[in-house]
Amino acid sequence: MPDVLDASPYDALLLLSFGGPEGPDDVVPFLENVTRGRGIPKERLKEVGQHYFLFGGVSPINDQNRALLDALRKDFAEHGLDLPVYWGNRNWAPYLTDTLREMVRDGRRRILVLATSAYASYSGCRQYRENLADALAALEAEGLELPEIDKLRHYFNHPGFVEPMVDGVVRSLAELPEEVRDGAHIAFSTHSIPTSAADTSGPVEEHGDGGAYVRQHLDVAQVIADAVRERTGVDHPWQLVYQSRSGAPHIPWLEPDICDHLEERRAAGAPAVVMAPIGFVSDHMEVLYDLDTEATAKAEELGLPVRRSATVGADPRFAAAVRDLVLERAADELGQEVAPCALGALGASHNLCPVGCCPARAPRPAAAGADSPYA
Repeated sequence: MPDVLDASPYDALLLLSFGGPEGPDDVVPFLENVTRGRGIPKERLKEVGQHYFLFGGVSPINDQNRALLDALRKDFAEHGLDLPVYWGNRNWAPYLTDTLREMVRDGRRRILVLATSAYASYSGCRQYRENLADALAALEAEGLELPEIDKLRHYFNHPGFVEPMVDGVVRSLAELPEEVRDGAHIAFSTHSIPTSAADTSGPVEEHGDGGAYVRQHLDVAQVIADAVRERTGVDHPWQLVYQSRSGAPHIPWLEPDICDHLEERRAAGAPAVVMAPIGFVSDHMEVLYDLDTEATAKAEELGLPVRRSATVGADPRFAAAVRDLVLERAADELGQEVAPCALGALGASHNLCPVGCCPARAPRPAAAGADSPYA
């Protein structure tokens, strides 16, 4: 039997994710949840939903979260960590508020949150914290005793997140035809966001062009590129690119877009490209459509050989990384000395989001941070 690991003072882990439709009838209601308050007509939502309808109206994200839940529970059990794992979503069942209510009724009082977003940004961190505050407010209105909630730090540079992506890039290079393999470029891809949101991402002292969002992605890309060079003996050119833009055309978003980048690489004589979606935890809809469908079609049109490397998903090394992050945070809460695990030049991220970190478009309460009304 493994030694017993203690996550005290925490008594539960909550996997917090985006959510997605699980059938054609779910698509428009799901998109209404995602865009609530923006006044987008239902007919426009049906147009946007075509990406989902191409895949039977089913987003893969929920099944991927179920696989991650299984991996976490298996890893915890095998390593003697007695910590129940729950799952809640922002935009589809199981909804966050319902899951928190279940946790409270199960007697959970100190909850750690793992968000399925590895980097600093409004949509990848603070918005989840706002959702947590909304859920706590709903439970408070019901007269329930509120739990204390903390969020695990950003894990973009944890070895258990990075190493599976290194393997994915190496495998994808090996899948390319031998005559183009050594000259292949690597396009490290992540979700585009408005430049204004990028510039204010992360702690205030880190703000600047691209903020922490861009700095963190560039750091991870460099770590992966260096590891690929060590594994293959080839120094592949690389660039950070963006995908999945959804904003109004007049608002500046991070560029270049992956499809534009493929055109530029082909024009510059690149013999092949590996698309590495380092900004995503799993192969959800934006990876399947924007890379596997749209970008791959663009590459075929250009006559450019491409491969798409795997996301981390439910890799056992990622599950082990979550266990490590849980124990790290628990030790820190108890005042014990902690040596956080992190690769690259930036070091481990903060445990507690400071005031002014990834500010909201309009001020809203956010839990699990220095400015939380539920501290």
